Amino acid sequence: MGSAKISLPLYERISLKSSIKNAFDIIILTLLLSILLYRLLSLTNHGFSWVLAFLCELWFTFCWLMIMNIKWSRVRYKTYQDRLLQRVAELPPVDVFVTTADPVLEPPIITINTVLSLLAVDYPAHKLACYVSDDGCSPLILYSLIQASNFAKQWIPFCKKYNIQLRAPFRYFSNRNYSTSSRENSKEFLQEWKLVKDEYEKLYRKIENAAKKPTPCELSGEFEAFADIERRNHPTIIKVIWENKERLSGGLPHLIYISREKHPKHPHHYKAGAMNVLTRVSGLMTNAPYMLNVDCDMHANNPKLFLHAMCFLLNSKGQNDLAFVQFPQIFYDGLKDDPFGNQFVVLFEYMGKGAAGLQGAFYAGTGCFHRRKVIYGASPYDKQTRRPKSTAINENMTGEELVQVFGSSKEFVETAADALKEQPADHAQGIRKSIEAAYQVAGCGYEYGSSWGSKAGWIYGSTSEDIQTGLSIHARGWKSVIYFPEPPAFLGCAPTSGPDSLTQQKRWATGLLEILISKNCPIIHTLFGNLQFRQCLAYLYLLCWGFCSIPELCYAILPAYCLITNSNFLPKLDETACYIPIALFVIFNLYNLQEYIATSQSIRAWWNNQRMGRIISTSAWFFGVIRMVLKLLGISETVFEVTQKDQFATDDDNDGVDARAGRFTFDKSPIFVPVTTILLVQLTSLAIGLLGLRPPADGGQGSGPLEIVCSVWLVLCLWPFLKGMFGKGKYGIPLSTISKSSALALPFVYLCRRSTQMG
Repeated sequence: MGSAKISLPLYERISLKSSIKNAFDIIILTLLLSILLYRLLSLTNHGFSWVLAFLCELWFTFCWLMIMNIKWSRVRYKTYQDRLLQRVAELPPVDVFVTTADPVLEPPIITINTVLSLLAVDYPAHKLACYVSDDGCSPLILYSLIQASNFAKQWIPFCKKYNIQLRAPFRYFSNRNYSTSSRENSKEFLQEWKLVKDEYEKLYRKIENAAKKPTPCELSGEFEAFADIERRNHPTIIKVIWENKERLSGGLPHLIYISREKHPKHPHHYKAGAMNVLTRVSGLMTNAPYMLNVDCDMHANNPKLFLHAMCFLLNSKGQNDLAFVQFPQIFYDGLKDDPFGNQFVVLFEYMGKGAAGLQGAFYAGTGCFHRRKVIYGASPYDKQTRRPKSTAINENMTGEELVQVFGSSKEFVETAADALKEQPADHAQGIRKSIEAAYQVAGCGYEYGSSWGSKAGWIYGSTSEDIQTGLSIHARGWKSVIYFPEPPAFLGCAPTSGPDSLTQQKRWATGLLEILISKNCPIIHTLFGNLQFRQCLAYLYLLCWGFCSIPELCYAILPAYCLITNSNFLPKLDETACYIPIALFVIFNLYNLQEYIATSQSIRAWWNNQRMGRIISTSAWFFGVIRMVLKLLGISETVFEVTQKDQFATDDDNDGVDARAGRFTFDKSPIFVPVTTILLVQLTSLAIGLLGLRPPADGGQGSGPLEIVCSVWLVLCLWPFLKGMFGKGKYGIPLSTISKSSALALPFVYLCRRSTQMG
């Protein structure tokens, strides 16, 4: 009976195939192909607008094929933690990485809550080490961590004694329903609850008061290293805030602060560079075989999440080729109905689970457990030959080869060799003995002459380092999973304004295009690596987001162009072919609406995501393309832009939420110019059509009701910008933006009118 339990799998993979959804996918594809065929057959009878519409629809059809490729393989997983605890005598160590880059845009109290939630998870404390990377080199972060470590000595025992589920203090103490059992209604619990809450409020006030000062504390003692330094030009700072010397399973895990060296003449590679420094420093200090990386705003929401991950990583069947376990990004206190389309519920449900059914889910940059040896560049073993699929980096490398890959630190090379062989680390002498070597590997010049950023570690060359790193892992033949536990493993902050949402999307589009045109293109990895063909298509869908802006922009301009020139790009109502685009429009939107309803989203959320899809594709993604072109021409370099993380309230009353929080806000950024221009062009074209100012139709092929409907639909999608033209303050489009958009819209209208006169 015991052997039967040992042989049972630690997780189950469940297929989510749906014949009905597949049938509708095929119907939509058939309609797309039908309209392409119709345009080809009638191409000689129409002009420029017909050809442009054909090219755009050809791209949309290609995108739909890529979407079908992903959605038709949806799977979900179920874990069995009881089997894990019965099978594994001793759980493996895990190194936890938390990254922050700006103490203003990412307030320290958010980082502190993330760290506290991770330190308090249900996992042996002596098996955990938490490394916090501060790329802003702020004494405020170190000060906050020191204060938080003192509070953690009360918070962690309290959580584990009463089995608290919400282990980020701000979430727990702001939740009215904290009493969930008879034990938690006891007098003893209520006294401890009040005591711990008071201590957290003191911690909160200390950090808030320190943040208001020019310097949070006196720059002496532990903080002396911060005296007279510049944010982008400073030496390495490493501080062991807490060391679990007694290796107590119920104590406080190791807590280490790291601010890597930076110098203006040395590229620091943004988050990817910070992650590689964390990897090397942790390799010297603890060298855990597994690593978890989390953004500073993604707190642990499920205390069992480490056990969930280990069900995958320690499963006997999946251990040979499973590289990482990704948890989805889910957001707390998100604005009602997702007004800015950035909560990605439907995206993770259908595209995330779909990719999981192929070679594996995409690496999302946060909330992900990695095998250390995979990050070091190792390849999985081929099931037939029993040899690594790629022999570039493996456990049989000589000392000289290891130095060429991992750098000149003798101490780190030794730990890297142990990690590749999956040998347990020996840290009987404590983690502080590695400080001197850690300073060396955190230096900005350490990586020169090594394979860091190319074959080992997080891969450089893109501001979307997560996707590029995940792609390189899959290209070596590894697989991955995405798991949706209940409650969610992590909860984070979503941007809550128009500019922040578009900035984030622009950064993603730029980074994805950087990958697409580089040597790390998935097509190359499929031809010359171990990336599966269908996984290649899944990556192409993601990497082509930026390019989607071109056909989206062209298709958005077509209705206005046709109304101004009295031409058409859609069939007339008296043609049977008119039912093709009408059916496509209706079926696609109903199909998309059903996906939102199936994931418990509202109709309003569906509409908000529809309009944000048009806004993002014609603004943020378009600017991503422009930035990519400027980089290729050598005119400018891409820059990693940190998005604002909103600070949360600490009191029990969250009813005072700004009623206008979901309204679109604007600034003077040029990112708003394209959408404002499109809106002005649409309004002008509708005015021309309704006032009867259109020129005579050429050969009876004038614009009809369908072009008007398309133009009205687009105006409705851009409604936040229409309101913004009459809004005030941050809710109004700046006059400079309106002026620039008018300067683009008027020549377009003039050239359209001129073309009809010349014709």
